[in-house]
Amino acid sequence: MAISRYSGSYSYQYEVSKVVKRSSVRQERLLRIFGSNIRRWRRVNGMSATTLAERAFITRETLRNIETGTGTPRIDSLFAVLTALGIADTVITAVDPYNNQAARARIDDILGTGEAP
Repeated sequence: MAISRYSGSYSYQYEVSKVVKRSSVRQERLLRIFGSNIRRWRRVNGMSATTLAERAFITRETLRNIETGTGTPRIDSLFAVLTALGIADTVITAVDPYNNQAARARIDDILGTGEAP
């Protein structure tokens, strides 16, 4: 939406910034599930939330945000938690496209055409 503002004989128009929604219902659900899984790993490892936060060098509030799938924790905070839980390597392996048949097929296609993956 454009708004005009008059100052003397000049007219200025500017766009009112729109709030961009960066999440969807699906993304919010996935973040909650991910957070619940982090909480389960913490419990499997017999750690209190305070202990895990201390070992990951993050605040208790940041850990709460990760475990509830809310807020905007930094990726280095998330990886500090994954490392303290002993599952960082597992997560890295899970997102490696070479470990996925569909992605490997696409990579093979890319390499066959000379494109960079």
